[in-house]
Amino acid sequence: MTPRIDAHQHFWHVARGDYAWLTPALGAIYRDFNPEDLAPHLAAHGIAASILVQAAPTHAETTFLLDLAHKTAFVAGVVGWTEFTAPDADATIARLAADPLLVGLRPMVQDIADDDWLTRAQLAPAFDAMIAHQLVFDALLKPRHLLRLIPVLERHPQLRVVIDHAAKPAIGGGAGAAWRSDITAVAQFPKIACKLSGLVTEAPANWTVDDLRPYAEHLLTCFGAERLIWGSDWPVVNLAADYGRWISTAEQLMVGLDTSAQSRVFGGNAVGMYLSHRGKAIAC
Repeated sequence: MTPRIDAHQHFWHVARGDYAWLTPALGAIYRDFNPEDLAPHLAAHGIAASILVQAAPTHAETTFLLDLAHKTAFVAGVVGWTEFTAPDADATIARLAADPLLVGLRPMVQDIADDDWLTRAQLAPAFDAMIAHQLVFDALLKPRHLLRLIPVLERHPQLRVVIDHAAKPAIGGGAGAAWRSDITAVAQFPKIACKLSGLVTEAPANWTVDDLRPYAEHLLTCFGAERLIWGSDWPVVNLAADYGRWISTAEQLMVGLDTSAQSRVFGGNAVGMYLSHRGKAIAC
C-alpha cells in the first residue's frame, strides 16, 4: 500500500523577516507555524510524510527549512529556493543538492515583475544543474505564465516539473477558458505533473465542492491520475478552509477513480516525482 503524502506544506517563523508577502492583513496565518502544529493533522488523516516547500526567496530560509526537516521525522523532502539568474547558479544548486533532503527548487515566478522571466536563456545553466542533480522544478505560476513555461519544457525535456496549485486559476472569475487551453498545452509534455492544491484560496469565499469540480476534472483529463499530486498548502489553506475540509473535498473530487488511482494522487505520485529517484522510501 502506498503511504499518503502531503506534497505541499509550509513552516515559517514570522520574525525571520524575509516573507515579503506575509503581512498582518493575512490574519489567520500571520503567526509562526511549526512541525508540532502540522503533526496532528497528518495523524488524523493517515498521512505518513510531507514535502516542505519554501515561502521566502532567500537561501537563509532554505537553510532554515532543511534544518527543520532534519529534526522532523515526517518531512521527507524540502523544495527550497535559489536565484536561477545568478552567474554561479549551477554551482549553488550542486551545493544545495548535496543535502539529501533537498528534492526541488522553486523560484517564486508569480511574484517576479517580468512575466517573461521563464523564457530567459540565462536560466539554462540552472535548469541543466537541476537535471544533473535530479531535482524537481516547482513552478509557482499564475495562469499568464503557463504558455511561457513551454520554452523551458522544450529546451530541457528531462527536467522534472510540477505546477503548483494548478497555476492558480481564478475560480468563478470568468477566465477559465484560457486556463483550460493553456493547461492542456503544457500537459502534453510527459515530464510535467500538477499539484491538486491551492484551489480553495482561489475560489469565492462561499465555495462548494461543485465550484471546484470542473477544474479538478480538467486536471484529471489533462494529467491523468498518473501525474496529479495532492497537497494541502497548509497553513495557507486556513485562509479558505481547514486541513480536514480540504482533504475531504479532494477525496470527493477524486471519488470517480479506482483505489489504485486514488493512491497515486494522494501519495504514489509524490514518491515518484520527489523521492524515489533521490533514493528515498516512505514507510506505511
